[in-house]
Amino acid sequence: MRSKGIERRAQKISNCGRPASCHFCKVTPDEAIDLLEKFRNGAISKEKVLRHFQAAPLADLGFAQVDTQRALRKGFPEVIYGEGKTPEQVVRIASKIGEKEQRLLVTRVGLEQVQALRKKFKQALYHSTARCVTIERRRLPKRRGSIAVLCAGTSDLPVAEEAAVTADIMGNHVERIYDVGVAGLHRLLKRLETIQKANVIIAVAGMEGALPSVVAGLVSKPVIAVPTSVGYGASFGGLAALLSMLNSCGSGVTVVNINNGFGAGYAASQINALAAESLRR
Repeated sequence: MRSKGIERRAQKISNCGRPASCHFCKVTPDEAIDLLEKFRNGAISKEKVLRHFQAAPLADLGFAQVDTQRALRKGFPEVIYGEGKTPEQVVRIASKIGEKEQRLLVTRVGLEQVQALRKKFKQALYHSTARCVTIERRRLPKRRGSIAVLCAGTSDLPVAEEAAVTADIMGNHVERIYDVGVAGLHRLLKRLETIQKANVIIAVAGMEGALPSVVAGLVSKPVIAVPTSVGYGASFGGLAALLSMLNSCGSGVTVVNINNGFGAGYAASQINALAAESLRR
């Protein structure tokens, strides 16, 4: 009897009005705007608004706690890092996110994960070079401005493509400018006009990692440097490029981790979103 009473009380205090066992409580951006409009017009109380926003922002799958309000806070849903997860885990996480979201991104996927995602989602698109899967149920308009993704050599393409795919799925126009390393500087200068028009530049390089410093000296926009593990012995798996970029004399250079194309694409998208927002004002 006591346990039943506790259960009934728990259901009564459930923030969203659903049973307390519900872990998929979420306020979408559209719902949030609607709630605030109703509050401003006096249609609902501040207590009711708070109850909606305080609802548990997660879905408990046992092996994963899915952040169901990531898009509300960050502008894009939780991204799934595929490496180390089973195909079943990836699909279950993607399915839970996909209950509310129109766009999904899965990074560092293997072929078995790709097959499982394709079986579940007919819109799943595999980007083999980037090792990413994107799912877009509805094509959303791209924001104004562009992101230029540069890489020094063809061997850097997997990291550059991870950055480009990330920036694209997040709603940006992406200019891919590849194989423009400092070993042939004329290749870079040939594309300089396009690079200078971008709101933010991602520069991907291995070996000695010189490309971001050179680019930073030619543009007035932020440069996100991405070191890769491409190179011979003394490159130490990308450490040489990382240290070179961290010690860049070019102003406005920010550095992400070795091979972290996703991190660069995400940061570039946030910068471009700010630029697009300033143009609307």
